[in-house]
Amino acid sequence: QVQLVESGGGSVQAGGSLRLSCAASGYTYPWNCVGWFRQAPGKEQEGVAFMNTGGNNTVYVDSVKGRFTISRGNAENTVYLQMDTLNPEDTAVYYCVLHTARSRFADCPREQRAYNSWGQGTQVTVSS
Repeated sequence: QVQLVESGGGSVQAGGSLRLSCAASGYTYPWNCVGWFRQAPGKEQEGVAFMNTGGNNTVYVDSVKGRFTISRGNAENTVYLQMDTLNPEDTAVYYCVLHTARSRFADCPREQRAYNSWGQGTQVTVSS
C-alpha cells in the first residue's frame, strides 16, 4: 500500500518562501506521476504542479508559474514543492498525490480522479 507523508507547511508572510516535502513508501511500479493539489477554505481542490518520472513533463497551474517549483529527490521517493513569493491566495491545505504511469515520460494527468494515492495534507498559511 502506497503511503504519502507531507511535511514543511506552516505560516509565512507574503513574499516569503516555504518548501513542502512528500515522502513516498510502498510504491512498487517503475513509473509514476507525482504532484500537489491544494484546497483553500470554501474553494474546490486545485491541481498545482505535476511531474513524471523522467522529469521532462512538469506542469503548473497558471497562478503559480514562475513562483513554485516541483522536483524529486535523488532517491526519487521524495517529492518537493518549493514555493517562493507566496501571497495570501496561496493559503490552503496542500496534498501530495501519486499516479501510476505507463512510461517514464508519460504526460501527467491534472484531474483529481486520476490520482488514487493522497497524503494527509499540510497547511500553508500566508499572511498579508
